[in-house]
Amino acid sequence: MTREFPADSVGLVTPRTHHFEEPLPLDCGKTLAPYDLVYETYGELNAARDNAILLCHALSSDHHAAGYHSEADRKPGWWEVCVGPGKPIDTNRFFVVCSNNLGGCKGSTGPMSINPATGRPYGPDFPIVTVRDWVRAQARLADALGIEQWAAVVGGSLGGMQALQWSIDFPDRLRHAVVIAAAPRLTAQNIAFNEVARQAIMADPDFHAGRYYEHDTIPRRGLAIARMLGHITYLSDDAMRAKFGRELREGKLSFGFDVEFQVESYLRYQGQSFVERFDANTYLLMTKALDYFDPAKDYGDDLSRALAHVQAKFMVISFTSDWRFSPARSREIVRALLDGDKEVSYAEIKATQGHDAFLMPIPHYLDVFSAYTGRIAAECSHE
Repeated sequence: MTREFPADSVGLVTPRTHHFEEPLPLDCGKTLAPYDLVYETYGELNAARDNAILLCHALSSDHHAAGYHSEADRKPGWWEVCVGPGKPIDTNRFFVVCSNNLGGCKGSTGPMSINPATGRPYGPDFPIVTVRDWVRAQARLADALGIEQWAAVVGGSLGGMQALQWSIDFPDRLRHAVVIAAAPRLTAQNIAFNEVARQAIMADPDFHAGRYYEHDTIPRRGLAIARMLGHITYLSDDAMRAKFGRELREGKLSFGFDVEFQVESYLRYQGQSFVERFDANTYLLMTKALDYFDPAKDYGDDLSRALAHVQAKFMVISFTSDWRFSPARSREIVRALLDGDKEVSYAEIKATQGHDAFLMPIPHYLDVFSAYTGRIAAECSHE
């Protein structure tokens, strides 16, 4: 029996791969060639080719933003809440593209890929990549797809940082930038969280200096701890209290060091399940890309100057309980845009879910998001 998907889902989707032979210069001084980008598309590109939206994914996400890869899939893509017919990113109106970033572990060239120079997986030899590198690679993918200008570049968290970088590096190639739960650069505290996560991975005896593929193992304990730490920062205290409180797993204390509280069980499950679907070397790379993101650095640490030449209109969204990328950080972006008389809309959504709120079906958030993307759709050709 054929499975019926919800009417507001894009349904079955098939990832595609684009192969690039032309070397890609990287910020670290190295070049990458050849390389692949895996991506998915949803909806149809109109005749004017002006209804395309680029989705940029966050740290542990990938190109699979919406729909299902098979009828047996239990979970849809990571942004199913927002992408699909009638949703904020309405696939009846937009042609949506989402690619797995370079350095990823879901098909795009990364540490798990074979290094043509050695015939072995890149492992720790894969070069450090930055948000600017990702944007350059995405621009080449747009060229390959025949998209001269995006109607919008959209992303949450690290994806929002990519949208911001797009507006700076390719100001004439996007009409709108939607920056959600992001920041213009990491605080020292955020860099510290990332460093603890990396140290947990690298201290695992199974890490083997990043060459664990050759030892037929993975640094499970270190990667699980890194994910547990990260997951705590994505949630708010209110969300964790509401979900777990101090509830005991067995109803009583065991006076030992095994799992006693429900929150401990939850974190261990999150860590263990993450190990099965994500690569440790990729995690190291993604956190470094986060740490290095700082577009104001090249402009005397003046974000207003960094954004002085952007042409895109902006929608910036933050969430009240997000302490990882707090509303104050979003307001920095808004102020810098207003300094340059740029057109910017800002919404601070009351939410208890913490940083992960941008992935959640929060009615006010979806309404605000839909209202803005409705404006974008109205500007596109409907012939």
